This record gives sequence, C-alpha cells and structure tokens, in this order.
Amino acid sequence: MAEKPTAKGRVYMKEQKKRDPLKHVIVWTVVFGLLAGGSIYGRSVVQNMKADQLKTMTDEVTARNEEAEAAYQDALAEFHAQTSTGANLAWPEQKMTGWDVVDLTNYPLENVATESISRQDAMYNGMLLVNEWHSRPNDFVEENVVSVSRATERQVSVKDNTVRLLPVAVDALQRALADAKAEGLENYVAWEGYRSWDEQNNMFQAKMAKYKDLSEAEQIEKAKKEVNYPGTSEFNTGLSVDVRIYKQGDSTINNMSFFESEQGIWLYNNAWKYGMVFRFPLADYPLKGTQDKSYKTGVGVKLRAFRYVGMGNAAAMHTMDLCLEEYIDYLSEHPHIAVFEDGNLKYEIVREYVGDLDPITVHVSQKNGIRNTVTSLDNMGFAITVFEY
Repeated sequence: MAEKPTAKGRVYMKEQKKRDPLKHVIVWTVVFGLLAGGSIYGRSVVQNMKADQLKTMTDEVTARNEEAEAAYQDALAEFHAQTSTGANLAWPEQKMTGWDVVDLTNYPLENVATESISRQDAMYNGMLLVNEWHSRPNDFVEENVVSVSRATERQVSVKDNTVRLLPVAVDALQRALADAKAEGLENYVAWEGYRSWDEQNNMFQAKMAKYKDLSEAEQIEKAKKEVNYPGTSEFNTGLSVDVRIYKQGDSTINNMSFFESEQGIWLYNNAWKYGMVFRFPLADYPLKGTQDKSYKTGVGVKLRAFRYVGMGNAAAMHTMDLCLEEYIDYLSEHPHIAVFEDGNLKYEIVREYVGDLDPITVHVSQKNGIRNTVTSLDNMGFAITVFEY
C-alpha cells in the first residue's frame, strides 16, 4: 500500500502546482520567442532570397532591354542613314558624290494636294520659254520689271538706268556678283536687260531697212538672222541679262573679251548656283569645249546673255549640260525628276499640263522637309513646279 504524503509533502506539492503555470508560461514564452525569432529570421532569409532573385531578374531584364535598345538604335541609325537624303527608299539609287538627276517618271508625287496660282505670278518665275518658235505670251505685263540699279540700291553696276529685269533675276544677279566680289572679282556691269516689244520692233525694222531692195518676206528672213523678231527675243522676257566688265579709264579691262576675263569665266562656271544659266552656248563659246546648242536655241551669234531659270532647274540643266529648250524637251519625256547633291535630295521637279487658265491649278507635295515651292509657266501650256529641300 502506498504511503500517504505527509502534511508537509502535501504543502510542497501544492506549492509546486502553484508554480507550474508560470513555468509553463515562461516555457511557452521562450518557445514562442524562439518561433517568432525563427519566423522573423526565416522571413528575413526568404526576403533576402527574394530580393536577390528579384535583383537577378531585374538585372537580366535590364540587360535584355539595354541590348534591345542598342539594337533598336542601331537599326534606327541605319534607317536614318538611308533616309537622311530626304529621298523615298523605293526611288532609283542616286550617286553619293557630286550632282545627279534621277528620273522619277514612274513614281508618283507624295502627300499630294492641289493649289491655285495666279497665271501672272507663275509667268515671271523663270521658266518662260521665248524663242524663234515660241512668242512671248500676250498677257505678259512689262510693268513687273524693275530697275536693276534701284532694286539693288546701286550694288549692281549698270550701263544706265534703263537696264531692267524681273525681281527674281535681279536677286540672283545681285547674289552672284556679291559672291564674285568676295573672291576679288569686280567691275561687272549689267549692260542690257529687258526690252519692250516696241524696242524689239524698232531694232527689227532697222535691220529690215538694210535690205529694202528685197521683198518684205526676204527682208524679214534676212533681219531674223541678225536680230529676233518682236516678241521672240530672250530679252523680251525680263529674265535675261547681258553682263560685261567695265572700269572707267581702264582700257585694258574695257577692251578685254568678257569670257577671256577672270570675271567672265567665274560667272560662266558659277551662275547656275544662283539660278542662272548661260543662254546660248555655241561650239567652243563661251569657253573652249562648250557644245553647240544653236540647233536648239535658234541663235548662232555670240551673246553674253545669262538667263534666270530658278535654282532647281539651273542645277538640273547644269548637271545634264542642257540648254533651256533641251531641258524642257527632257521634262516633257520625264515629267518627274529629283536632283541630288552628294546623295542628298536638293530638288524635286514636276511638269504638268495647265492650259491657259487663270488661275492655274497644280499638284504640290506636302511632304516633310520641303523648304520652298515655286511654280513657273513654260509658255507651252505646262507648269514646272520645283520643291526645294
């Protein structure tokens, strides 16, 4: 039989029982503390692991993005390199050095809109063809020509105050001679410009009078060989100017042939950069090696006429070595061309039929990069529009 606990023992056991809950609390507190600490530590470890994984993933994504961005920039740079010329990549390839004319006849004008332009305004912009076969239009208004001396504030020397031109020709001549002066070439004189119909008629009648013993028809044919019939002279356009060199009291300069002078050679070689071309090339005139164009111009005498046609047209004519008649013939077969310099698009040129309407309606491009648009009548029922880039 088990021994019963004494009173003292019972008291001790009671005390122990009293102490046991505290002990349990302490134990569980420690346990919970350890668990909490472990949990916190575990979460910290997990968070660190996740942070490391996230950083690794972020670094990988960043690296891939950087690679993709670099590839994109390379592709973009290549694209810009191809399109920096302003040309459509579908166009025929152009030369990358020097000047080049590309035929775009089979390629439509881009971003097209229509525009109405006064016939009078278009008539004076440079491409009006006047020669033996194309008389000046009857609605040409000579009040549009201006005094060269007055318009340039005497910056361009003239033979006298009767020398007049259309404003576009005055501006081109002034810019050309200013640049020539900057290179040390001076003493240019605008010797003759616009002639009215009456002035041309008086000149023609004087020539006919030399052959008064012949029939009228024979007189006209003889006179035509020396001077243009009224209304068919280049000087009836207000776009051509006879340039010479002159210095008061200097017989050496004054007796020198213009195209044997540095001034004449410079102007012949550089006029096209300002929108002017030498109008009547002959064999070895004005410079040795020049091709004879008299079969196209109808003029076989040596003149010093420089004709304004506009910078885009002049660049095309210079590049292809065409006189005005040849150039218009070329545009009739190739009515859409582009002119490049060192692979960069400089001009886009379109020729289209407009008839005799006033105002005329032409198609224009609204493509980005176009700085200026000029439309000119060619006196054959067509308009020539130049887009400058």
